[in-house]
Order: sequence, then structure tokens, then C-alpha cells
Amino acid sequence: MLPQLLILAPLPEFLRVPLSENFICHDYVSSADPEGLIQEVGPRVQAIIQNGGTQAPVSLLEKLPSLEIITVNGVGYDGVPVGYCKGRGIRITNTPDVLTDDVADIATALVLMTSRALSAAQRFLLDGGWESAASPLTSALNHKTAGIVGLGRIGKAIAQRLEACGMRIAYTGRKQQEGVAYRFHSTLEALAAASDFLIIACPGGPETHHLIDSEILTQLGPEGTLINISRGSVVDEAALIRALKKGQIKGAGLDVFENEPHVPQELRDLPNAILLPHVGSATIETRQAMADLCLRNLDAHFSGQNLITPVY
Repeated sequence: MLPQLLILAPLPEFLRVPLSENFICHDYVSSADPEGLIQEVGPRVQAIIQNGGTQAPVSLLEKLPSLEIITVNGVGYDGVPVGYCKGRGIRITNTPDVLTDDVADIATALVLMTSRALSAAQRFLLDGGWESAASPLTSALNHKTAGIVGLGRIGKAIAQRLEACGMRIAYTGRKQQEGVAYRFHSTLEALAAASDFLIIACPGGPETHHLIDSEILTQLGPEGTLINISRGSVVDEAALIRALKKGQIKGAGLDVFENEPHVPQELRDLPNAILLPHVGSATIETRQAMADLCLRNLDAHFSGQNLITPVY
């Protein structure tokens, strides 16, 4: 008998097809009656697969008494109640490392797009402005400071790329990291004040909810730019919109938002915000590698082997 799996998020075909060959799949996210589906199959569900930002609330997990493992198709697992899962012995896996380079590339692109106003430059050309005037001057990256909030795998990859652009690197975190030459700031406030670009690369979840608030944006200042490629929940979006409108900060480059895929019209209308539709890991190569890692973790669990990339 094949294990039974609950799908909590939209998945690409190259992941759905092998899942359907190895599991009895129940598509919660596409169900016309998800509550009815849970009443019918909940007692038999042994595994969940979800994306990084998907919520798996305790209220749902309590209806799955046979649940053994939650596999996250992403590096962030802030939507999973880890403490609850530990208490029940439910294993958790994610897909670290395989998306590091792509996400770091997007962070670097957002720094370049905001500093050089590349979207505005393209519009200037397409609208015919270049035929009568030169494009406005922008700002260089050389000798500017990139402050990274969360110097983990992705944070370090971003730092390496921005160093190649001639930027100075600083960071903050729970503690100063051994063997890291970048300047450490013990508080987020100090890092923001010292940064030309404040780059958010920390995990989401309750501990970092609205970590970037009006006070931090004030410290970043009118020449500062906020870059976020982590989770939309880390930034107080309303405070960010106010700061951008009032010129309290120079600009923002965002790949993530508080209520994805819904982006406030106020934010979309701002000329000093570069907005991307959460494409950090969205390459064919990386999404395939993420899918393969999910499948390997599930196979390892149900064949009694060690998990490949366990969170718990």
C-alpha cells in the first residue's frame, strides 16, 4: 500500500508526477471542499508536502493523527509549527543549499536595479525620452556599504557578489561569526545606520515578524535602500510604504511581500520601489533540484533511511 500524502501548495508538474507515482496524493490546495477532504482522508495521511511560505497550522495537523513527516519545498519553514511537530515526533525536511546561488543573484540584481534605476532607464528609452535628453544620473555601488541581516548561506553568497561590485560588507546576527572578516554590528539599529543598502536575508517566522519597522527605516535614512529576499513578514509593509512616500528612505527592492501574491496598490504605484513576484529560486535548474531533494527526503523516510536534509 502506497503512503498517503497531502499537498498543501501548488507544485510544478515535474514534482507532482513522481509524487503521484509513489504516493496516494490528496490535493488540499485545489480541493473544492478542503474541510470535507480532511474529514475523509485525514486519519490516513502520513506525509505533507508544502512550499516555503505555506502555513501548516496546528489546527490542521491535529486532524492528521497518522502524520509522520512534513517536507518543505523551499529553504524557509516558518509556516511549520516546529515545536508542535517535535512534541508529536513529526519529522520536518527542507531544501537548503540548492537555491542559495539563485536567491543571492536576485538580491544582487535588486541592489543593481535600485542603485542604477534600471527599470526607470528602460522606461525612459521605451517612452522616447532618450531622443531628446540624457537619462538621469544614478548612484555607483563602489565604496557603498551593504548591511546584511542574517549572514547564513544566502547572506554569505550575497556578500561575495557585492564585494565583487566594490561594496563594503557589514552584518548583524545573534553573535559575531568566527572567521568572518566583515564588520559586525551588535544591533540592527547600528547596522541600518551604517548601511547604504540594508539587505534582509534572515528567516521568517514569529521571531523576525516586522523586524524591519519604522524605527529601523528611520535609522537607514534618506540615502538608504531596503532589499528583501527573505520573507515579507520580516518587514512592516505599511511602515515601508510610508517611509518610501515621505522620502525617509531612498528606495526599496523587494522579491517578497506580506500577503503574497497580493501587493498593495500603494506600493505598486511608488516610483522608488522595484518589485519582483518572488522569483528568487525561480529557475528551471533550481526548482528541479528542490523537487528532487523533496522526493529523496520522502523516499528516505518511508524506506527507513536517514533523512537527507532534516530540520528535525
